[in-house]
Parts: sequence; C-alpha cells; structure tokens
Amino acid sequence: MLKSMEEGKVYEVLLVTSSNVTPVGVIRKGGTLRFKLFPGKGFKDILKNSKASIQATNNVEFIVRAALNFPLEAEFKGRDGFRWIKGLPGHYGRVEYRVSKWKDEVGESRILLGTFIPVGRIPGSLPPIPPSRADCTLLEMAVHFTRFLLSRDAGTSGLIKALYCEYTRLGGHSEIAKYIVKNLGHDSR
Repeated sequence: MLKSMEEGKVYEVLLVTSSNVTPVGVIRKGGTLRFKLFPGKGFKDILKNSKASIQATNNVEFIVRAALNFPLEAEFKGRDGFRWIKGLPGHYGRVEYRVSKWKDEVGESRILLGTFIPVGRIPGSLPPIPPSRADCTLLEMAVHFTRFLLSRDAGTSGLIKALYCEYTRLGGHSEIAKYIVKNLGHDSR
C-alpha cells in the first residue's frame, strides 16, 4: 500500500489504535506516513502506546461513520499489541510523535504530530468499486461537519448544506449525510 502512495499527496486512511478507529489524512514521506491528530480516543491511545495500524478502505460511508463515532461493523485482529480491521489492507507499526499547540479559525487545541513507521504488512483486499463523486462529496461534508461541531460557524454550516445539495444531485442518499444536515443546528443523536 505504502509504495503506491505518491509523496506529498494527502490520503484518507483509517488509524486503528488499541481502542479506536479514526480517519486521518496521511502524507507519505519516504517509507513513513505523517499525520496530525486532534484530541480524542486515538490521540490518548498513542500517548499510552505508540503501536497503531494504518489501513485503506474505499468504503466512504465506513470512514464517515468512524469520523462521527458511529458504531462500526468490523472484525478486529491483531498480535504483539497491534490491532487492525480484518480484511482491509495496510500496515502495522509504531508512531513517533510530538504534541504541539494548534491554532486556526476554529480555536486553539493540542495536536499530535505523528510519523507512522511501518513494521509489518496487513493482508487484505478492497472490493473493485471505484469511489463515486457522491462519495467524495460525503467525505468533504464529514470533514467540515467535524469542524462545525467545534466552531458552530454559519459559513461552515452553509458550505455543508451546499455540499449536501451537490451530494444528492450526484445520486447520494446515505442516512449519515441526512444526519449531518439535520444536526447543523444541534449536536444530539
């Protein structure tokens, strides 16, 4: 998987830690993957134990469900303190990191700047289903929604609504997309 990634391009993958699965954007640099992780379960897991797995999926709905902490239907495997999702290709390895301050338009936070160093390969395969344009739009909606939950910014809300219109125009009909739009005014499930 790592060799097929172009250096400098951001890839959306799953970061699997001892107790969590979270989507993360990674950038390949040589034989490593670099990423930024905001506070949450995965952040805490890496601070306690630097073992993690990076896995690929072309199931955008699964990625979005993980981002929003919805229940995931997945079987986990592992060994030697590493954990991963059965059937998805990837790598297991260790994370070297430093924690830094982060400030942007949403506010201030701590951030984990991680470098994933692969130790082993996780066998798996992806179904030969290309991502649809609706899938790409759903992923963008979820990225903006997670930021909206922190900022409650009207501009971000408007962007998400516009993306939802584009998503439905492109044939998207996921319940999770409807959940995102429904919850632009409040944060309850």
